[in-house]
Amino acid sequence: MSLTILGATGKTGVQLLDRALETGHHVRALVRDPAKVERRDEHLTLVQGDVRDGDAVAQGVAGSDAVVCVLGPTSKAPDMAVSAGMAQVLVAMERHGDRRLVVAGAGVGAEGDRPGPFDRLIGFVLRLAAKNVLADMRGTVQLVRASDLDWTVVRVPMLTDGSGTGRWRVGLVGRGTGPRLARADLAAFLLTQIGDRAHLRASPVVSN
Repeated sequence: MSLTILGATGKTGVQLLDRALETGHHVRALVRDPAKVERRDEHLTLVQGDVRDGDAVAQGVAGSDAVVCVLGPTSKAPDMAVSAGMAQVLVAMERHGDRRLVVAGAGVGAEGDRPGPFDRLIGFVLRLAAKNVLADMRGTVQLVRASDLDWTVVRVPMLTDGSGTGRWRVGLVGRGTGPRLARADLAAFLLTQIGDRAHLRASPVVSN
């Protein structure tokens, strides 16, 4: 299967890229600096460019069976870079007829959530300490949900760098999920969503 990965140089993106290649996918990764990608593989194509550059995005996503986005804000500045990039991604995917979009996101709500005291505390802290980051991710998810694509927004709790377990729980905030998720398990779950329609146009929470 041909995949496009956005955010391949981040902590989660590196694991997603490795796992995608190890499981036999052909991958295009849109990156600003190809030198930051250590992995080399005959099934990996690097497309240099910024996600806010419509031409670069079009080159990166054209003909993909699925686009998997693990982009996250890299600063607390109010530049809304991720949501601006997602706007370009949606335009490019619709132009080229690409349908499947899987996005990892944090800090956003969904119908059916039942946040407990700990969830509300974390939300309060995020609004105080990282309001622009939160606004950027919420804007990104809002754009995705409003699109006509076959999207899934995978919501995540606190991400950890430990070894993956190969096991995870899927639910909603306060309903069957925990406070942490290994990045390796997130990468594995994201790849399962490419061909799984159980969460089509939905926003599940995934945790260990």
